[in-house]
Amino acid sequence: MKKYFCIILIVILIFCGCSFFELPENTTEEYISPYVTDVNGNLVPKHEDVEESVLDPLLFSLDENGRMVYGNSEQLLLTGIDVSVFQGDIDWNQVAKDGIDFVMLRVGFRGYGTKGIMQIDEKFYENCKGADAAGLKVGVYFYSQAINEEEAREEARFVLEAIKGIKLQFPIAYDWEYVDNAEARTANMTSSEITACAKAFCEEIKAAGHTAIIYFNCEIGYFEYELATLSQYDFWLAEYFEYPSFVYDYKMWQYTDSGTVKGINGNVDINISLVDYSEHTVEYG
Repeated sequence: MKKYFCIILIVILIFCGCSFFELPENTTEEYISPYVTDVNGNLVPKHEDVEESVLDPLLFSLDENGRMVYGNSEQLLLTGIDVSVFQGDIDWNQVAKDGIDFVMLRVGFRGYGTKGIMQIDEKFYENCKGADAAGLKVGVYFYSQAINEEEAREEARFVLEAIKGIKLQFPIAYDWEYVDNAEARTANMTSSEITACAKAFCEEIKAAGHTAIIYFNCEIGYFEYELATLSQYDFWLAEYFEYPSFVYDYKMWQYTDSGTVKGINGNVDINISLVDYSEHTVEYG
């Protein structure tokens, strides 16, 4: 008896399953995938109304000096580094002689704790002076721990105050990252909140006449930021690989965190820029 009951039940389930999941024969609906495929064949989230990169990832390669190049084309590539107090004392003349075109300096950061106190990077002004004297193009970044739009705007105003009288040839970057700390003040933020903070920061920077850029890795870019909301700003990609797999358009690429540059002790992040931002140099009064 149980055997026949099981057979009848299976038939009913199959019938119900087919009638539930199949579209009617006369339907005109088309399935629209929420994913796109990257260069490695992986499915990644589709962000509507966000421009995709037109570059061929497989044309990137390292030259004999370990620096990134792009095929044999005339595609502009400027080589840069990003540094903070953690790189210690830097011989900027040696850096400039080692083929570095630009530098992104950490101007400051907000602390992880509940108070979220903002601080200037201890080496910021020294690095500004040295990099400028060596003839490098200078941009800055702020490490954010903002948890709402008001704090993000506060961070932007902090940066604008800190760079008064400093000539910037490269953008001001908003740097929000995952924190490996359960007590981090940003731990429970939603994608919408994270996006709103980035947008608020960039709006303040743009209103002051500067170019704003948003720094992120692939995971944050795909899954945390609502890229369409931020598409009017440039993206600075961090992906440590031999070529970039990120689908969407980016203007700068941090391709390693273990590079070596003369004049700096230890490893340093190395970047390329596909744009010469020095054409839009700004001095904030």
